[in-house]
Amino acid sequence: MNTGNRRVVTNTALSLDGRYAKANPLDMGWVMPYAISDTARDHLAALHSTATTALLGRVNAEGFLGFWPTVIGAEGVDPRDEAFAQWLVDTDKTVLSSTLEKAPWERTEIVDKPTAEAVADLKAEDGGDILVLASASVIKSLLAADLVDRLAITLFPVFLGEGPRLFDGELLEGQWQLVGQHADEDGTVALVYDRVR
Repeated sequence: MNTGNRRVVTNTALSLDGRYAKANPLDMGWVMPYAISDTARDHLAALHSTATTALLGRVNAEGFLGFWPTVIGAEGVDPRDEAFAQWLVDTDKTVLSSTLEKAPWERTEIVDKPTAEAVADLKAEDGGDILVLASASVIKSLLAADLVDRLAITLFPVFLGEGPRLFDGELLEGQWQLVGQHADEDGTVALVYDRVR
């Protein structure tokens, strides 16, 4: 893979009213009925197939890395879920945190520096895509700095009514090109946009 050519790909799930979480961020019940759709699973499979680094904030790292490894070898698990879980275990992970001192997970580097600096360091290394997994604070920082090359959104057909929004701050003016879309019968829509530079 070419040095300096790595894409920053962000992936997140949003409600129709633009929220990535409820007022209680631990309440993820609104996600589950749709996260198991073919659209959501195929969407994630396509994203991690080209990525060699996972970039997460501390909270999401604790959630993802606490749950996904338990999927491997579980009875009745969807093969796409198991493939993602295995990728997450096997891939290099960078966790942005000022509080974690030592990574409790293998192949993980804890980085205590601004998001833009951490991404510049990763982009200077060889590898495939840098996949930011649902870490809203990281995604917001990258969007504000215009460092996102590919924006992937799984849109779920619900209004949450309250809770934090992904697009709530000042973003730089810019154009995005739709490069992928798929809709499921349950109303889940996967969208992939590339930044036009």
